[in-house]
Amino acid sequence: MATSNSHRAAGRAVTPLRHSGRALRGTGGAAVLGTVLLGSAFAGGAAQAAPAAPAAAPSAVTQAAAPVAPAPAQALHSSEKLRWGSQGASVEQLQSTLNDEGASLAVDGKFGPRTHGAVKDYQQANGLQVDGVVGPETRGSLNGSAPVVGGGGASVPAPASSSSSTGQAIVDAARTQMGAAYSWGSSNPGVSFDCSGLTQYAYKQVGIDLPRTSGQQVDAGTQISKSEAQPGDLVVWPGHMGIYAGGDKVVDAGRSPGAVTERTIWGNPTFVSFR
Repeated sequence: MATSNSHRAAGRAVTPLRHSGRALRGTGGAAVLGTVLLGSAFAGGAAQAAPAAPAAAPSAVTQAAAPVAPAPAQALHSSEKLRWGSQGASVEQLQSTLNDEGASLAVDGKFGPRTHGAVKDYQQANGLQVDGVVGPETRGSLNGSAPVVGGGGASVPAPASSSSSTGQAIVDAARTQMGAAYSWGSSNPGVSFDCSGLTQYAYKQVGIDLPRTSGQQVDAGTQISKSEAQPGDLVVWPGHMGIYAGGDKVVDAGRSPGAVTERTIWGNPTFVSFR
C-alpha cells in the first residue's frame, strides 16, 4: 500500500527531521539552532571561520620614507640693519635673542643704550666687528650661521629711494629750526639748540631716537667716508657736529654764528651714518 511504502527514490538523502525535530523542540526552542547547524553541515562546513587575510606588506615607498628634520627657525627674521634708534618688532626679536645669549634686556622694541651695549658685548664675545650695529654678520651669528659672501645670508639693503627720502626728511627737519639761537645743552624747538640737540631733534622727526650727546651719537652710528655720505648723515668735528645737507653743505647749531644755519663744510670732518 502507498501509505506503508518505505522505498525512496534512488540517490536521495534521508534526514530524520521528524525525530530530531521532536528532540530539539524539547530543549526549548533549539530547533532553530538545529536547523542552522544542519544547514551548515549541508553547506560543507562553510560555517567555520575563514582564516584572516594576511596583512598587506608595507609599500616600498612607506618603508623607504625617513623623517624630515625641520629647518632651524631663525631668531631674527628681518633683513633690515638694526642700530641705536631702531624700533619695532625686529628690535623685540633682537632683544629676546640677546636675552637667550645671557643679556638682561627689557623686550620693549626700542634700541637704546642697553640694547646697544648688549650687541657690542655679543660682538666682542663672538669675534665680530664691535660697532653695536646688527648687520648681516651679527645677524647671521645670532641665527646660528654665518652669512654667505656675495648673497645668500647677506641682508637686503633698503631701496635707495627710501633711504634718500628719509635722509632728506632729516635735513628738512633741521632746516625748520634755522634761526634758532645756539645754547649749550639746549634742545628747545623754535628757541635754541646746541649741536647734538639739533641732530637729535631732526632724527626724532623721522622716528629715529639718537642718544643726547655728540660722543654717544658718534658711537651709535657707523663711520663712513665722505664719498659715501648722503643727506641726513652726521658731519663730525672734534667737539661739534651737524647734519649733512648734500653739496658740501651742513646744517648745524654752532657757537659761531650763534644760531642754527646752513653753511659750507670746513676742515676735514668725519661722517657718521645711521642708514
